[in-house]
Amino acid sequence: MPSTALKAAGVASAIALVIALMLRSTPLVLDQRLAAVLEGLERVERRHGVGAGTRVAVGYGACNDLFADAAALFADSSAKPTYSPRLLERQQVVDTFAYFFRHGAAAERYIENASLFDELVESAARLAGSHFALGGNAPVMASRFVLEGCNVMLAAKMSHQLQEHLPPDLKVVGGDVTQDDIHLILEYKAGQAWGKFTAPRANRFIIHNDENNPLVKSLEPFGEKLTSFSPHLLVVSGLQMMDNYPYAPGQREERLQSIREQILSVGPETKVHFEMASFAELELLKKLIEYIVPYADSLGMNEQELPNLISMMQFGNVSVVSDSNPRVASALDQMRQLFRMLRDAAESVNARGVSRLHVHTLAYQAILTSKDSTVKWSNSGGAAAKASLTAHRHVCASTDVDPSRARLLLDDSFAASRLQNSRRVGVDSSEPVACWEEKLPEEVTICVAPVLVCTRAYQTAGAGDNISAAGLVLQI
Repeated sequence: MPSTALKAAGVASAIALVIALMLRSTPLVLDQRLAAVLEGLERVERRHGVGAGTRVAVGYGACNDLFADAAALFADSSAKPTYSPRLLERQQVVDTFAYFFRHGAAAERYIENASLFDELVESAARLAGSHFALGGNAPVMASRFVLEGCNVMLAAKMSHQLQEHLPPDLKVVGGDVTQDDIHLILEYKAGQAWGKFTAPRANRFIIHNDENNPLVKSLEPFGEKLTSFSPHLLVVSGLQMMDNYPYAPGQREERLQSIREQILSVGPETKVHFEMASFAELELLKKLIEYIVPYADSLGMNEQELPNLISMMQFGNVSVVSDSNPRVASALDQMRQLFRMLRDAAESVNARGVSRLHVHTLAYQAILTSKDSTVKWSNSGGAAAKASLTAHRHVCASTDVDPSRARLLLDDSFAASRLQNSRRVGVDSSEPVACWEEKLPEEVTICVAPVLVCTRAYQTAGAGDNISAAGLVLQI
């Protein structure tokens, strides 16, 4: 072919590619893809159900959440984004909030100054739109398990008033308190401006001054009922309440040892899931890696907690903040790395070790399960789909997914790894959950599902707990 013809053909191909890319990005095409992905996710979810008589035991603790607008509470404050591991003064709280706000990162912190915390709660309660609701990882996850049809026992000390907000079929073990711990949930929306900062995504900053939860006071009463309840799944959560709490010497380590003994008390037929959270204190994370993590079969975490755990295990420090919307390839590489590290750590203490990792991000759900482990996890694709749909339903506070209030951040294909020449995985709109097998060196299954991101967030607190529980119900 003459060179002129070759050039013409090349130009024509380039024009065709540009047109194709433009068409793929038009609102109509994007809406059609979103609708197809939604239909595909719901179809995958419908294929799987919760087994009759599935029993789940969930620990530990509960609280009364006060939701308020963060920018409104700190409207009169000037901030210099600074990370403070200890919060004693109001300015430290404001500066630490600014540190996480500008990254769009979730965080949960203990305030040592009780009078300061009470002042913040009083101020927040007076703000327009503020409201109280049932809170705590354990009650939120337990409520989701009940909603999905499980028989659930919850370890928590709660007031009678707070228990009224639980599903009626949920069994609470732990005893009563006259005053519930309060968590101040300071929320913000994607694109929200506060001073000179703008939030890159919707999220929350949680502060508390707990007295009951850090001591895990429901542990022993829960243990008395655990054997007879014979759960198919034991969930360990809420341990971030131990962060920076002023314990007596040796008291926290004793509580963690007792939790480990409770995990070991259940038989091999009971799966154990540990729900990660935002940890700031180095020593606590070290102790969790020693006493809790090696004895869990499954770990649930978000895009901040994943690199944080790796950093702690690999370098002995806490990363605090990481990419709020990581690429799939980055998250999957981190999951592979963490899986290998956790398997090695469990082998060194003769524990079962992790056989399931669930990472939930704004844009996608990723679940990695071992095929060689004695603990078997089925329905990973269904679990990823259900977790994805639950993310939208919870944040939008709706039982249905409204396409007009959703958008897709995940492209129609992604790299499976950051390694050179890594294969690309397509996201078929009609079958949007992508699953494949790998050797790490043991055989694993990896499933990734796109999230229909809620564009009008109603609530972000509790999202991770609902997402993790929803993913677990199809795999118990």
